[in-house]
Amino acid sequence: MVREANVKQAAAEKQLKEAQGKIDVLQAEVTALKTLVLTSTPSSPNRQLHPQLQASGSRGAHKHVRNKSASGGFSSLPGKAEPPSGSMQPAAREDREMDSVLFAEFLMWKEAPSLDRSSAFLSRIYREDVGPCLSFTRSELSQLVQSAVENNSLTIEPVAMSALPMVKASAMECGGPKKCALSGMSRLCRHRIKLGDKGNYYYISPSSRARITAVCNFFTYIRYIQQGLVRHDAEQMFWEIMRLRREMNLSKLGFYLTEQG
Repeated sequence: MVREANVKQAAAEKQLKEAQGKIDVLQAEVTALKTLVLTSTPSSPNRQLHPQLQASGSRGAHKHVRNKSASGGFSSLPGKAEPPSGSMQPAAREDREMDSVLFAEFLMWKEAPSLDRSSAFLSRIYREDVGPCLSFTRSELSQLVQSAVENNSLTIEPVAMSALPMVKASAMECGGPKKCALSGMSRLCRHRIKLGDKGNYYYISPSSRARITAVCNFFTYIRYIQQGLVRHDAEQMFWEIMRLRREMNLSKLGFYLTEQG
């Protein structure tokens, strides 16, 4: 009986020592992990805690140097390390501040919204945005385009590139798949416009299409306001109009989006 009890006690003491050894190992691992976590921040991550960052970081640096060289910039000198990504300045956040004069003009127009350009609100937008945006080399055609936009009678449609245009006497005026009728420049024209019920189609470049579309978007929105279809408050309407004005200016300066694919 005594011998059996001694055997059981020895086995229990052995298991206790093994358990204590495992606890010591786990505590050491926890302490090491805490140290790694406390020394790792989003701006300066610990490479031991995130080993995948080392490979991706080196690939990103190589790609950055290659892009700079391709774009005509200065490539990195051999042996000179790239600055760490954590030292880069944070991206700027766009902010805005309402212009009291512009907002006052909008509020006056909103009391009795109309498309009459004699109001201070629309007169300014015609002068600063619509007119310059629709000012092309072909001035006569530009005026016709603006009138069609104002009357909501302009049609823009894609062109089947396999279809050949009909040769007419006015072919030079209407442009073609490789010449913009508005700018007169040689460009691949994937769209054409039609002014009201007139039979002629005018081929337009992507840039010209972006400029016309920007003005059409503006007129569409103010027509919605005029018809009482916009349920936003005055400030929200104002900022949407400012966004549309910015789109007109950007397209006039040559910036536009293209469809991928």
